Amino acid sequence: MLATQRLWPWKLLLAVILIGMAAGIWGAVNRIDYTWRWNRVPDYFFYLDEESRQIPFDGRVKSIIENGDVTTVALLSETGETVQVAIETETLRVTEGEELFEGDIVGFASEWSLGPLMTGLWTTLWLSGGASVLALIIGMLTGLARISRNYTLRGLSALYVEFIRGTPLLVQIFIAYFFIGTVFDLSRNVAGMGALAIFAGAYVAEIVRAGIQSISKGQMEAARSLGMNLIQAMVYIVLPQAFKRILPPLSGQFISLIKDSSLVSVIAITDLTKSGREIITSTFATFEIWLTVAAMYLIVTSVLSQLVFYMERRLAVSD
Repeated sequence: MLATQRLWPWKLLLAVILIGMAAGIWGAVNRIDYTWRWNRVPDYFFYLDEESRQIPFDGRVKSIIENGDVTTVALLSETGETVQVAIETETLRVTEGEELFEGDIVGFASEWSLGPLMTGLWTTLWLSGGASVLALIIGMLTGLARISRNYTLRGLSALYVEFIRGTPLLVQIFIAYFFIGTVFDLSRNVAGMGALAIFAGAYVAEIVRAGIQSISKGQMEAARSLGMNLIQAMVYIVLPQAFKRILPPLSGQFISLIKDSSLVSVIAITDLTKSGREIITSTFATFEIWLTVAAMYLIVTSVLSQLVFYMERRLAVSD
């Protein structure tokens, strides 16, 4: 009870700061000579796409059956083949018995389609997800090589880590696509995912190395004294303990990878960032789109953060 009473001034201060920030943003927005078009934003998530329905051959309209808002048109070819086409009743353009030629429009049908922001988000998710899996594999192997007794493995892994950490990700993406991609005939998606994986793998390697070295050497010695070989001791004793310690920095690295994936737009991969830029180019709705894109990145990273937090609590209970 006493602790709660001591906290209320700080909670009040937090509320005042947040209200002040909101008021400041609101005031700044009102000072901008800009026409907001938030009503257009939902169409960039999902939109009703109207597609024409055409006759695939020369023939005639065999029958027309109306059923409320949907009309079924039976088309008969010159060879006797029958095809049925479902369209919206109000868009019907033919009559029963009418002669038609291949490509003539019978009517239109509407269906919901993903907008550019959703398709861009999907590209960001699968690109980041694939790169994260590859980065984890690369990082685990490199991290183990960093603490290996083999001088060659230690040297090569150290060289890889220092090179990746010492050069910008944007430059690495250009090298992966324009040089390595050209030599090995890689698509931009493969080159982009590979560049992200190799970049994140170097940081994962250092996280893994630090996590393993944080475990007391007595754990390894005890495992070896029980008859385990080096690999068994590492897999069953050291790595499970290290995983609990490296989970927070590892999740932070993967969250950064999701945000870093926006850089692949420079090699024409239509991720969330590039989708937003293309929408702005055609609509000039700059503020609405960038704020929406930022909110979408925030939602994705927040979900991942909460998932990792849940895993941390479960692992803490298992101790």
